Amino acid sequence: MRWKSLSVPLLLLVLIGAASRIEAQVAYSAREGKLPLTIGFGVADFSDDWGGRDPRQVGLTLWVDWRLPHMPSKLSGLGLEFEGRDVNYATPDYLSGHRMTTGLAGPMYQWRRESRVRPYVKYLLGIGNIDFPGACCYQQDTRNVFAPAGGADVRLVGRLSARGEYEYQFWHKIFGPHDLTPNGFTLGVVYDLGRIQQ
Repeated sequence: MRWKSLSVPLLLLVLIGAASRIEAQVAYSAREGKLPLTIGFGVADFSDDWGGRDPRQVGLTLWVDWRLPHMPSKLSGLGLEFEGRDVNYATPDYLSGHRMTTGLAGPMYQWRRESRVRPYVKYLLGIGNIDFPGACCYQQDTRNVFAPAGGADVRLVGRLSARGEYEYQFWHKIFGPHDLTPNGFTLGVVYDLGRIQQ
């Protein structure tokens, strides 16, 4: 009963406090929006670097890019990227059950002065999991993955852009002294929640 009688005045106080912070705002013509975040997904065509045949598989990719706010103009494209990829489709018959899944993060720099085409480079690291045909008890492994990459976003309309990138991965010493080096292209779309408004 006592909480019910206090809830209405507390709600009014919160509303009045929120309303008092509302201010008119005029955005500069070349200022970034409030949320420096880009999200998107794509389809990857990857060389698995498996055996002597160099098979290719198709996978799905998810990107989340966060740009560091309040940077000097020359560093305004510096940020962090989080990338998830599952290469699991169009598997060759002789590699049944082959799958590569990665979760990576790292620094990214995108040249953001040009409004239509925005090239970028990044260097990601994280965890990779691989499933493969093999002996009865060893058909899966997990390793650290390092992945330099580069690409570009090309604006389609408004905040929506097409993204194309090439990524080269290093799975260090996965089978003895040799690195596994899957690599490939990814094409997709991204939505920029903080794109500069012209």
